[in-house]
Amino acid sequence: MLALEQTPSEHGEKGYADFSSTGPGTLAGRFLRSFWQPVFVSRQLQAGRATPLRIMGQDYTLYRGSGGTVHLIADRCAHRGTQLSTGWVEEDCIRCFYHGWKYDGSGQCTEQPAEDASFARKVRIPSYPTREYLGLVFAYLGEGQPPAFPRYEHMEDEGVVHSYSVLLPYNYFNHVENSIDPVHVGFVHRTSTFSESGVVGVPTVSAEETDFGLAVYATRTGGAVRQTNFEMPTSLHLKIPPLADEGWRSQLLWQIPRDDFSHCTFVVLHAAAGGDVADRYRQRLTELGQPSSGAELGEAILSGRLSVDEIEEHPTNVINVQDYVAQRGQGVIADRVNERLGRSDVAIILLRKIWTRELRALAEGKPIKQWKVPERATITAGV
Repeated sequence: MLALEQTPSEHGEKGYADFSSTGPGTLAGRFLRSFWQPVFVSRQLQAGRATPLRIMGQDYTLYRGSGGTVHLIADRCAHRGTQLSTGWVEEDCIRCFYHGWKYDGSGQCTEQPAEDASFARKVRIPSYPTREYLGLVFAYLGEGQPPAFPRYEHMEDEGVVHSYSVLLPYNYFNHVENSIDPVHVGFVHRTSTFSESGVVGVPTVSAEETDFGLAVYATRTGGAVRQTNFEMPTSLHLKIPPLADEGWRSQLLWQIPRDDFSHCTFVVLHAAAGGDVADRYRQRLTELGQPSSGAELGEAILSGRLSVDEIEEHPTNVINVQDYVAQRGQGVIADRVNERLGRSDVAIILLRKIWTRELRALAEGKPIKQWKVPERATITAGV
């Protein structure tokens, strides 16, 4: 049994319990940078194009070479410090807009039109490993060699994979903790595809630490158990209701800080459907279009200009607005000092204890736990 009186929230947002601050040099930032993280949606980065990228309070240049390879390097040219993403992608390199200095994907300067030829080889800017997977660009932003790249075999099965991202104007940890809170579903999402599919009522919540993070169980009246898996450091794997007749879908979400006051949610959906069922599902996705962040309607609700019950949009947007209101309603950064946790918050309490333990290990120069993505995740709809 977890001791409620010993939760990190009661000791304030300092030291090992500061999960919200993720900039360079912070403990939480160091912890997050020790994992591969999604940073962009693959289809949104065309060959021969570059884009600025901000992750955990740090700026980068992301570009796709003319051959299709994605590269992530420092945000500024080493010469006079202008923004590299404004330059030109040339084959697998990028040329600075200001004075034409050219860099390859490793960050090595290869050409300086107005300088001696020997100067370029002395100049190098940081670069970071990247991988494309499940429709997302992943990057390793930490020091040293990256860990083994995580594979989600359950998302590679036959079916339809759909990936996207949304930007939200509040701290990522508000979202992280919401994702392992089964009780909120019966209230925040009481009018949604979840309630329409039978995920209703107030469950009994339990949680346990695993090799991948946390297994969270919500047991409802009648004994049905909904299991969701939280995979360290910020990813949630769960079952969500169907859009058409494709059945319950698997969903992976990552909460990635843009800075301490905003974050991107990266989403991968897998529908185990083929043939005509898959075609109908793809058509439904096309009809619905890109999901919104829920920010516009959410802000109208938070300001009192609109009621949550007045939302009438497509299924994903309704859920996004509902979550926005609950999470942004906590403040841009949630107040974990003055909150009062109860027994239904067992998963949140456990997650904070784990994060505190890992950040303490980092601070003391000790090894952190080697987290593993499960080969075959056990997740259930609970209906």
